[in-house]
Amino acid sequence: MKVVVTGAAGFIGSHVAESLLADGHEVVGIDCFTDYYPRPLKEANLRGLRASARFRLVEACLQEADLAPLLDGAEHVYHLAAQAGVRASWGRDFALYTDHNVLATQRLLEAALAAGRPKVVYASSSSVYGDAPSLPLREDGPCQPISPYGVTKLAGEHLAVLYHRNHGLPTVSLRFFTVYGPRQRPDMAFHRFLKAARQGDEVTVFGDGRQTRDFTYVADVVTAVRTAPLSGRPGSVYNVGGGERVALNEVLRVIESVTARPLHVRRQEAQKGDMRDTFADTAAARRDLSFRSTVPLAEGLAREWEWIGGLP
Repeated sequence: MKVVVTGAAGFIGSHVAESLLADGHEVVGIDCFTDYYPRPLKEANLRGLRASARFRLVEACLQEADLAPLLDGAEHVYHLAAQAGVRASWGRDFALYTDHNVLATQRLLEAALAAGRPKVVYASSSSVYGDAPSLPLREDGPCQPISPYGVTKLAGEHLAVLYHRNHGLPTVSLRFFTVYGPRQRPDMAFHRFLKAARQGDEVTVFGDGRQTRDFTYVADVVTAVRTAPLSGRPGSVYNVGGGERVALNEVLRVIESVTARPLHVRRQEAQKGDMRDTFADTAAARRDLSFRSTVPLAEGLAREWEWIGGLP
C-alpha cells in the first residue's frame, strides 16, 4: 500500500521508512531538512531509501506544501517530522517549534481529512509529562511540560484527538521515551558520549548524573509505530518505553564497558527544561499494540557504538 512518512530523513523516520519498504510498501517521504543539525547526516540516513524505486522523497515544509496530492491514496500517514530539542526551545527559537510542531501538524491533519481519512500516527514525546509526582508515568496522568518543546508536542496530541473526535480522523499518538540507536541525532547524549569515547574527548554531563531515563532502542520504536495504525485505538495515546529506569551515571559505566574506553567527564549545572526522571508505564501499549521492548541497553549501545565507528 501507499504510505507517507514525514521527517523521513531523520533518525526515527528513516528507520520507519526502511521498515515499510522492506515489507513492500510504496513510501512517500517528506522532509524539509531543518538546520537543527547538518544536512549531510540526514542525507546519509536516506542512502538506503534512495536505492529503492518504491521510495519518493519530497523536500518541502508541511506548513507550506500542497499536501493533498502527496497524501492522495495513502492508507497510513506516519507523522515523525518535528523541530527537536528541549534546550533549544526557549526564547526566540520558540517560533520554530510552534511552526514545525503545531502548525505543521494541524495542516497535515487537515490534508488527511481531504485525502479520505488515512490512519495517522503522531510522534509525541515523554516531555509532555514534565516532572510528574510519581512513577511510572501513565497516559492518564497529569501532563505539565517543563519545556517549550514539551508544550508543542502536547499541543500536537490535542490536535490529533480533536480531529478524531470532531471529524472521525483515525489518529494514534505515541509518546516516545529517550530513543537511541544508529542514526541518533548528534545533539543527543548517547551520540555525544560514544563519539567522545571514540575520540578521547571530554564528556559534558548536565546535572549530578543521578537523573534517570527510560531508554528505548530505535528498532522497538519502529515496531510500535508500525503497529499503531493496525491495532491502536483511534484517538488514543500510548507510552513507548524501554521498560528499564536507568541513572545517567550507570549509563556512563555501561558505555565504558561497551567501548572498553574510559570517559573523561565534566559536569555542569542541570539545564532548564530537562526532566529529572522518566519511566514509562507501557501496559496500554502491551495490551493494544502487543508492544514489548526487545533490545536491552547494553546491546543497543553496542549497536550504536558500531555505527559511530563508521562516521567520519
